[in-house]
Amino acid sequence: MDQRAAYQKEDSLDPIEFRDLLIDSTLGERRPVGDSERMEIMVRNANLIVTARIDGLLVGVARSLTDFVYCTYLSDLAVRRSFQRQGIGRDLIRQTKLLAPQAKLVLLSAPAAVDYYPRIGMTRHEHCYCLDDVSALR
Repeated sequence: MDQRAAYQKEDSLDPIEFRDLLIDSTLGERRPVGDSERMEIMVRNANLIVTARIDGLLVGVARSLTDFVYCTYLSDLAVRRSFQRQGIGRDLIRQTKLLAPQAKLVLLSAPAAVDYYPRIGMTRHEHCYCLDDVSALR
């Protein structure tokens, strides 16, 4: 099998294919992969999806929300376990940034990837906050 990935922007990614990739990348441990409706909505509402495919197989995805000029939030960066450590994640980030060059690319790291992003040239930001439940607001 040719190990060179083909990268492209995809406007209609199959939610089942996306779910299967998340599971195989371990990102599925932190995503609602058991809820097919949410998975479909996640894919449908993302406005920038870059994929990496090898011989048609989805091996990586960068799923983002962006205004293309100020901010790109890279919500999901996933690469199948058997294809990790080949530069696919870095190249997905590169392709995402190239499609919105003026926008600052922002992401929240999975715990296991905290050391990965600085190694590929990203800068850590110390001022990030999350809100999961509106009732937590005071």
